[in-house]
Amino acid sequence: MSIAYTKLYHPLRVPLAAEMHSRPSLRLRAPETLTHLAIYARSDAHLGGDNLLTQQVILEDFCRHFGVASPAGQGKYFFHDFGRFRLQWECHTEFATYTFVANALAAAEQHAPESGPEQMFADVPLKHLPQQWLFELQGKVMVAAHVALLPFQDDSQPALPSRQIFEGGVLVGSEVLQRGEIWTDFLIQADGFSRFVVRDKGFLDQQAGRIIQRLLEIETYRMMALLGLPHAQRASPVLNTIESELVTLTEAMTMASNGNGHGGTANADAEQSLLRQIIDLAARIEKLALENSYRFAASKAYFKLVQSRTDEMREARIEGVPTIQEFMDRRLAPAMNTCEAIVWRQASLAERIAHTNDLLRTRVGIVQEQQNRKILQSMNARAAQQLRLQQAVEGLSVAAISYYMAGLVQYAGKGLKAMGVPLNPDLMTGLLLPVIAGLVWWGLRKLHQGIH
Repeated sequence: MSIAYTKLYHPLRVPLAAEMHSRPSLRLRAPETLTHLAIYARSDAHLGGDNLLTQQVILEDFCRHFGVASPAGQGKYFFHDFGRFRLQWECHTEFATYTFVANALAAAEQHAPESGPEQMFADVPLKHLPQQWLFELQGKVMVAAHVALLPFQDDSQPALPSRQIFEGGVLVGSEVLQRGEIWTDFLIQADGFSRFVVRDKGFLDQQAGRIIQRLLEIETYRMMALLGLPHAQRASPVLNTIESELVTLTEAMTMASNGNGHGGTANADAEQSLLRQIIDLAARIEKLALENSYRFAASKAYFKLVQSRTDEMREARIEGVPTIQEFMDRRLAPAMNTCEAIVWRQASLAERIAHTNDLLRTRVGIVQEQQNRKILQSMNARAAQQLRLQQAVEGLSVAAISYYMAGLVQYAGKGLKAMGVPLNPDLMTGLLLPVIAGLVWWGLRKLHQGIH
């Protein structure tokens, strides 16, 4: 019966259901230290590059050093206990994250319960990683962070972490879930890693792991969102140039439309030149939009994730210290607004170029219609001339045909006279000439009417 029931299931039912549980948070208990890396190995993944394959090769190199089998197929999540540390690997669309956690036994040996963050940051899981593997990551590490999870001992503990831990001038901190504290400066320290201190004031079950996961996601998504800022900065002068050229073209169109309209060939050539320049501007703005569209869309999505993760932290203010949400609103939001402004400028400029192109094409069409009207008028004039000429030729034709007909009548009269009929051929021809001319004219009229 079970086999019969399995045939009812959609083939994607199981993998889709498993997707909701594929990225569990780590189980953490203070004191512990973590090292987090985000590897941005392929900058062209959206153009057809296989980011998953690239990231799996990097993970396979790491696992080979320890004699561990790496995930096969399309797996995007991997967790393994390597003895001295635990690794949680996740592959995303553009990057992959490595979160290393020192095991509880190693942490107990290295860190006494009263150990502060200074001692914990001096001995992090990074030291257990293969140096050759780290060397091969040059130019690929987008995020590198150390996290110290400390137990909150008593109220005698200093409210603020030691300034020796953080080199930045602005310390960011907040109380989260009413059961812990987070401290950082979001600054890359002298060792190349950013630092986070999390104080456990009574986290329940997996709350510590979820909080640290959200904190690391905020750091990772923040950096990925900022990838759009260099694109915006490079696009701004290009947009300024295109806007300036569009203004110049519009002024040239205005001057041409206000001209006297003489010199049709010269005006047509000028308008064709303007049209080619506008098409060139349209192609340039389209190329710029295509180059930046994916990056700006990705930055917007990452920024929304940052906002979502900060909301999930449920921060409470610590007196005299800005919260993570405030820091992001002040530092990250303006960068994202710059990207949004560039997106708006690109769309607006493309629309204005399209309107200018339509106006110029309309004007060229009107000029062509005027030229066609003049051509039709000249054709009508030539047709009228031809009609008048035809009428003149028609009169001559009547005279010529009447002359020949009269000649035939005269010959007929002479023949009758020779046969003895008493008549005067000349008199008869003169009397019948009007009749002949009338009949010829009437016959030609009827012929023309039948043709038309």
